[in-house]
Amino acid sequence: MSQVRRRPSFLSYFSFSKDTKATTARYGRSDSVTANLRHDDPYEKADRHSSSGDSSPGGVANGANMTNSGRARLLKTVGIVGLFFLALWFFVPAGSRENAEQVFKDHAEKLSSHLGVGDSSGGRSPSFTQPPPPPPVEAPVDDKPSIKTPNQGQSAINADSGTTKCTKSSSFSKPIVQYALMVDAGSTGSRIHVYRFNNCGETPELESEIFNITKPGLSSYDSDAEGAAQSLDILMDVAVKHVPESLKPCTPVAVKATAGLRLLGKEKSKKILDAVRHRLETKYPFPVVPGNGVSIMDGKDEGVYAWITTNYLTGKIGTVDKTPTAAIFDLGGASTQIVFEPTFPLIGGGMPETLRDGDHKYELTFGGRHFILYQHSHLGYGLMEARKAIHQHVYTTSKNELGEAFNPKKIVNPCIAPGMSRTVNITVYAPSDQPTLLEVTMIGPSTGSSAQCRSIAETILKKNAPCSVTPCSFNGIHQPPLARTFAREDVYIFSYFYDRTVPIGMPEDFSIAELKDVTGKVCAGDGEAWEGFAVKEGALGELRDRPEHCLDLNFMVALLHTGYEMPVDRELKVAKKIGENELGWCLGASLPLLDQGHGGWACRIQEIS
Repeated sequence: MSQVRRRPSFLSYFSFSKDTKATTARYGRSDSVTANLRHDDPYEKADRHSSSGDSSPGGVANGANMTNSGRARLLKTVGIVGLFFLALWFFVPAGSRENAEQVFKDHAEKLSSHLGVGDSSGGRSPSFTQPPPPPPVEAPVDDKPSIKTPNQGQSAINADSGTTKCTKSSSFSKPIVQYALMVDAGSTGSRIHVYRFNNCGETPELESEIFNITKPGLSSYDSDAEGAAQSLDILMDVAVKHVPESLKPCTPVAVKATAGLRLLGKEKSKKILDAVRHRLETKYPFPVVPGNGVSIMDGKDEGVYAWITTNYLTGKIGTVDKTPTAAIFDLGGASTQIVFEPTFPLIGGGMPETLRDGDHKYELTFGGRHFILYQHSHLGYGLMEARKAIHQHVYTTSKNELGEAFNPKKIVNPCIAPGMSRTVNITVYAPSDQPTLLEVTMIGPSTGSSAQCRSIAETILKKNAPCSVTPCSFNGIHQPPLARTFAREDVYIFSYFYDRTVPIGMPEDFSIAELKDVTGKVCAGDGEAWEGFAVKEGALGELRDRPEHCLDLNFMVALLHTGYEMPVDRELKVAKKIGENELGWCLGASLPLLDQGHGGWACRIQEIS
């Protein structure tokens, strides 16, 4: 039998909603000074604010009563001050007692002067005498220096739950070490990230990451929901192996599916996700994040989490320093994401332009800073979807142009390198308008045709689509111009951007113009143009095994330059990891899970019978 026990909530690192400003209402109140002006007050005594004195005996008596009342109030004041200094006498260190004694004397003299005590120069004599100062109280002499309250954070319960970075966490609500598990259920495969953090500081520090992958992805199982769930066992076994036994009950796991499962359809995807949750909850010791812990991730969250990951690992966020942040461009199989923090110049010396409201606007708070981001996930413009669209375009155009001479087993495609071929499935529509798949063969032209291929890639971007909120990038989607609002900051590109450039010898930093130049050489085909790739181990094998490499690179150039409208001389940073940590959305999505209050999960405690 198991029961759930919630540990104390820990400081939340994120706020993904607009900050609400607190409004404090102040209420008017009566003032004794302004009351002198309120002669129309029906409840005021007629002669209260009269400036003329009363010389009658009654008036003298009233004055005497007022004097005694004032002295009584002053007597109370002296009593309160005396009690304050008496308390101070008890609690101040011995070395400071002489100073406190002098302060008491000084204040006593001032009060005596104010009351006229002992005044021999004609001052009024009170009807009471000043009480003597309190007798000295003997206290133990503390000759040790004052020690601040020790750190009240949590300590390690054993060697596995500790860290070399500190002996206690920064807060009692935070364990010194935490693990988090994130499964990225992508369109081409599923990946697990096993993160280990320490809480020595206010912001969690990532100590290590273990990564593993399995193929195919969940969406490949279609109607076989149980088979899809079982495909994650190989990944979960990695987590079981590496998370210490004592920390497993408090190590949350989440599964986030991306665009691949989204394209499968609502009914099939729900059955797969339900099967995955059930298997995780019944087979493994980790608490499964409730609610959307096993779900299809919103495209905008995918991009923003990738932005958090990149800027967290590069040290651009996590502190109150206003360091310029980096933009991220993530190219997956089914979708591509862009996220950046735009800055707007002043308009004619007046107020700066601001980011327009809409689904593209994303506000979050992290590390004491508030960010207003532009983000968009372009569904259908991942690399695998782009391939389908380009092949479909080539098929349709060739069939229309060639007529009876069209041969579906020999379609010349400028996006295939000369001397290479690729068999693909094309969607065709029967007279009944029901889509069916037709297998066709794409072959490369006799000479390289990189420019023609890029032209097709630009066509599928739909630059001329109606733009309801200007300016737009492509397919009618609003985007602030990068050349004006993000001209100099770092730009990181990863996922397929990395997989198609680094293996053929591209450096970690390059411009779009350099990418365009390399693309032309790849599209020229095996021969003299490929000689330069021989200096990179494995590059020639990569090119020869991938007939669509020309297509992939041309789509990337078209997407970055024509689609997102980045200048060709813009420098790009391509990366798969920063340090030893994988880039992508997974780390950014895992950081909020460290706070149980935010993640909504509870530790699983096994009851011993």
